Amino acid sequence: MTQASPDPKASPQARPMVDTGFDDADIAVVGAGVVGTACALALVRQGLRVRVLDSDAPGMGASFGNAGHLATEQVFPIADASLLKRIPGMLMDPLGPLRLDWRYLPKAAPWLMRLLWNLRSSPYQRSVSGIRALNEVSLAAWQELLASIGRSDLLCGQGSLLVHEKAETADALAASATRFAAHGVSLERLDGEEVRRRAPGLSERIRGGLFFPDTGHVIDPLQVVKELVRAAEAAGVRFSRAAVQGGWADAGGVRLETNQGRLSVPRVLVAAGAHSASLVAALTGVRVPLDTERGYHLMLPREVERLSMAVTSLERRFIMTPMAEGLRLAGTVEFAGLERPPRMERAWQLRELARGMFARPLDETNATPWMGFRPSLPDSLPVIDRAGPEGRVWLAFGHHHLGLTQAAITARLVSQFISPEREPTKTALPSLAPYRLARFAR
Repeated sequence: MTQASPDPKASPQARPMVDTGFDDADIAVVGAGVVGTACALALVRQGLRVRVLDSDAPGMGASFGNAGHLATEQVFPIADASLLKRIPGMLMDPLGPLRLDWRYLPKAAPWLMRLLWNLRSSPYQRSVSGIRALNEVSLAAWQELLASIGRSDLLCGQGSLLVHEKAETADALAASATRFAAHGVSLERLDGEEVRRRAPGLSERIRGGLFFPDTGHVIDPLQVVKELVRAAEAAGVRFSRAAVQGGWADAGGVRLETNQGRLSVPRVLVAAGAHSASLVAALTGVRVPLDTERGYHLMLPREVERLSMAVTSLERRFIMTPMAEGLRLAGTVEFAGLERPPRMERAWQLRELARGMFARPLDETNATPWMGFRPSLPDSLPVIDRAGPEGRVWLAFGHHHLGLTQAAITARLVSQFISPEREPTKTALPSLAPYRLARFAR
């Protein structure tokens, strides 16, 4: 459901939905990204008959192009108090790390005002607590999930680095370390020599960094979704290519209007990422202030073994993640909505940002750019909840740039909507209170 530029032949082809009327599924999952597919697998394991609907093949939206980093260290909201003074630069610099399209400003303004309102001390700390509660169990949840489908090899859990190059940013790095540690994030402070010992390809320009041991990355985000689909289909989940265009819910069930006809089911789970807001409004009456961070990446297929862990640059504000098919450069953010075409110069700019980070230049041969949509709410917390008549509308969306990180634990939380006792887990589950839809119903 997300605009992207991958090869469609690389993804699993879901069966078309040709039947209409009352479906034989117990629940329809709208959205076949990493969150939706993980939830579908969790629900079928709870004994439900599950059908997944998406206008695209599984994993071909934001899940295809994410940075691959399991960013459990990122416990802070998507913006801080410095955002206000940065807005003029966001409007003026089309290739900056954070861009706001001036044509989108009138539509984005209410969302930005809510974002700024949530930067007050009390709501900001609630957001930090809510993000942290999910993140601190996210890596373990992924390890359990991938082990359960026999694909633990898709996850590398040996940590990640945040590095700096300039003498004048040493204080900023130290302040970041103090801030992370104050919120329970495990880290080690490293000098430049130790950074290069752990990431030998990095340049002598690197003066130091932070190592986060409780993070990791996946070696192929799309393959992760494919493997979840494989396991889900083997357990009985059906995947259908259908665009959900609207719907309504009442005490008798849920009706979904699709481009293949009307579908009736007892329950629905909305996990459609950045495309969730209109359907949630139709089904629950709640207008969720959902906007999108347009993220870009550049894939370097010739750089398969340059790094062994994800590396983020403090000054350059981007991340480099090693994957099975090359090195992925990612991290720029653009606010321009769902309709405007991608500005691929932003993806190619990542090539410039990477120059000088390594002891020898990167091989940029056959590099490919991409853009996708990250679903963002102004308090930086997802919606994970049951709503609508008799709790028939289930919700799992709005994870912003932590969709991959939080997908497995979100699936565990959603599966608890059936019965907390049906499937034992080693992962302690956080309270759902911070992620309720009702916070937007006032």
